[in-house]
Amino acid sequence: MRHANKRGAARLAAVQALYQMDVAGSGVFEITAEYEAFRLGKEVDGALYREADAQWFRAILTGVVEDQKTIDPVIRQALTDDWPLSRLDSTLRAILRAGVYELMKREDVPVAVIVSEYVDIAKAFYEEDEPKLVNAVLDRVSRRVRGEGRGKDAS
Repeated sequence: MRHANKRGAARLAAVQALYQMDVAGSGVFEITAEYEAFRLGKEVDGALYREADAQWFRAILTGVVEDQKTIDPVIRQALTDDWPLSRLDSTLRAILRAGVYELMKREDVPVAVIVSEYVDIAKAFYEEDEPKLVNAVLDRVSRRVRGEGRGKDAS
């Protein structure tokens, strides 16, 4: 993964927070407070979290939570019939939800940037086909919601 900027770090932290919410059942306010107080730009268990754009982090996190009932059907439509959303693991769901949120709500951010950032996040967690899946799904969604698809080659 290339060196992350503050928004890139916020995206990664948002994916991690969404994963944590999904797995642990934590609430958005609890997770936001935890990340802002103890993780963003801090050292945790010997690992340094990059300084992140806290406002961007909050926007993604709260946006995904508030719009999940809209986001999930969009993801389902972009997946193939043999890959329902429920079959994806929590990390992959978090990546796709955050990416789709940005494609739907952050028209000020170019499609290519969003797709590239979330493919890179997928590459940080997966080595096999998952980054390609993220690329394909976000590309399909971008065509549907923005009328443009500029996904990068995830190979």
